[in-house]
Amino acid sequence: MNDFDGNDRKKKWAKSDWLNIKRIKRRINYKLFVLVILSGSFVLTCTGQNATLDSLKGLLVNEKVDTNKISLLLKISSLSVTVDPLQAISSAAEAKELSEKTGDLRGIAYAYKYDGGAKYYQGNYVEAMDSWNRAMKILKQIDDKEGIASIQNNIGIVYLNQGNDTKALEHLFEFLRNAELTGNQTLIGKAYNNIGAAYQHKFINYDKALKYYFKALPIYQKINDNYTFGAVCGNIGEIYLDQKNADSAIYYFKKEVEVCKGTADLAYALYDIGRVFESKGNNDSALYFQQNAYDTAQKYSSKLFMVSALKEVASIYLKKGELKSALQKYHEAEGLAQEIESSYDLKDVYMGLARTYSGLRDYPKAFKYQSLLLDIKDSIYNKETDQKLARFEFDFEIEKKQSEINLLEKTKQLQELDLKRQKFAKNAFIVGFGLIMIIAFIIYRNYRDKVRVNKILDSQKLQIEQLLRNILPDEVAQELQTNGTATPKFYESVSVLFTDFKGFTRIADHLSPQEVVSELNTCFVAFDDIIEKYGLEKIKTIGDSYMCAGGIPVEKENHVFNMVRAGMEIQEYITRRNSSRVELGLEPWNIRVGVHVGPIVAGVVGKKKYAYDIWGSTVNIASRMESNGEPGRVNVSNAIYELIKSEYECTYRGKISAKNIGEIDMYFVEREVVKESFLIDPSAKTYTNTSGYAGV
Repeated sequence: MNDFDGNDRKKKWAKSDWLNIKRIKRRINYKLFVLVILSGSFVLTCTGQNATLDSLKGLLVNEKVDTNKISLLLKISSLSVTVDPLQAISSAAEAKELSEKTGDLRGIAYAYKYDGGAKYYQGNYVEAMDSWNRAMKILKQIDDKEGIASIQNNIGIVYLNQGNDTKALEHLFEFLRNAELTGNQTLIGKAYNNIGAAYQHKFINYDKALKYYFKALPIYQKINDNYTFGAVCGNIGEIYLDQKNADSAIYYFKKEVEVCKGTADLAYALYDIGRVFESKGNNDSALYFQQNAYDTAQKYSSKLFMVSALKEVASIYLKKGELKSALQKYHEAEGLAQEIESSYDLKDVYMGLARTYSGLRDYPKAFKYQSLLLDIKDSIYNKETDQKLARFEFDFEIEKKQSEINLLEKTKQLQELDLKRQKFAKNAFIVGFGLIMIIAFIIYRNYRDKVRVNKILDSQKLQIEQLLRNILPDEVAQELQTNGTATPKFYESVSVLFTDFKGFTRIADHLSPQEVVSELNTCFVAFDDIIEKYGLEKIKTIGDSYMCAGGIPVEKENHVFNMVRAGMEIQEYITRRNSSRVELGLEPWNIRVGVHVGPIVAGVVGKKKYAYDIWGSTVNIASRMESNGEPGRVNVSNAIYELIKSEYECTYRGKISAKNIGEIDMYFVEREVVKESFLIDPSAKTYTNTSGYAGV
């Protein structure tokens, strides 16, 4: 079969290591990962890429040899991953079919690989991971280390995007290990760069980030990859700027400028240098570089870079007290940010406009932009909440997919065992009556095998039923087994609890993966026991977050009190555990707990991969209660407070604003109220009040 993995640079075929963190542009209040599709050895313009695709499709029409058709189909699929994912999936499927027909394992593996890439760019991460895992299995079988390395990189980037940073680093280090085995300098450089980026922007460990960036730099110099060399210099400069090491930051930003000349990236390099001068208090020089950054971005019609530069120019004018100039630049930035729909930029602009108008004593307009700032902050919060819930779903789907694969493998084993039994029975029948003793022995052995197989089948059936009951509540699982479907239900009153460990990422950065998982497992098992004690229903966990509900699937009158008791008991458990950790010289793990009650819809989603979940504003408000709480406290909404105030002493905390709902009061639950009683003093003929309070 022809080499479709792109060793011939003149043909410019892409090696399939698409997902490479080339540069992480850090803006004022957030960071953004930029994923690049093409490998360092393959860069085509959009027009050139389309022309190449048309040429390949023309060759495919007239090609008769299967091996050549497989090569062409895989090249078309690789080139189409970003520009036409549906074409990439279709070509990969056709290549896979031909490869299976000819027994070409390498063709099957790369068909799965490109199929996964296309599905990634469709946003279908679970199916992408499934295709990549299938490719990985075959690549290991044929010992294709470069292919294995690039798949590990791609899976690592997906885990980074989904917030599972520990899992991501596991795959990125596997990427590095396999890249080093191949000796491929391009792959090794990418591995160093991606690991450095993960440490810089996910784990905030600058020492480790610099370690891997400095390993990547000489490799990119050696292979003359100026674009990535400049990107790594920019990342190093970002770290030194954060560490207030202005001289080192300037040094690497200037290197970035040298390799970015003639490209749109020059704008951001100049922007970086302007930020260094601003940090040193040299506003005139900062203004000079930011204006140059804006002019360069405008030259290349790079509106994102234009907004960043305008914001900095306006900020410098504001610091210098030139309010009218600041106002003009902020309004220019506002128009561009609205045009490209950049919420984070608009947040910065609205804050700057509110301060500028306040400085000009134009308070009505200052109030207007302050209101816009609050609205967009709420919008950003909702987006981040959606992303967090999406991560819940991603992890759940991956776990379900693995369970499904395991179940299919067990079923296949049973089928193979059953086929062997049938073959044996047929052969025994053919032996004939002349071998009665042998037939009798064979019949006995068949009977014994049948009993054993039936026991295995019964055991597997019980395992499947138990797996279903572990995933779904008993009542829902029973309904699903009986009817084949589970009807969604509306509940008028359901209490929802969220927990989250404070500073989890920082704590986890100083622990091994085994220590992190062990501590989370210990805590979550304890939480499971607590909610089971109070008749509550666990919904799901992701990372360091835990979610449960009361009053479903069976409605219970006292679910609110049970939920509050469970929240208090969780805090008590964490307090005891932290005491033990402190005695051992370990850092405590503090936790926030938030509770809300209200209507929700609950049901089972999925056809083959079932998931029991709940929906409604009640869930979002419970999450807000947790995120606005404090470690060691149970933070509840006004709806909870009104139901428990006769039984619990609570402290009022103020209000938070929820979109489409309005302001919500919050309370800390302090302790359970001991019912009032009176003792009679016969001699004094008076009553003594013995009311008081006791902890839960």
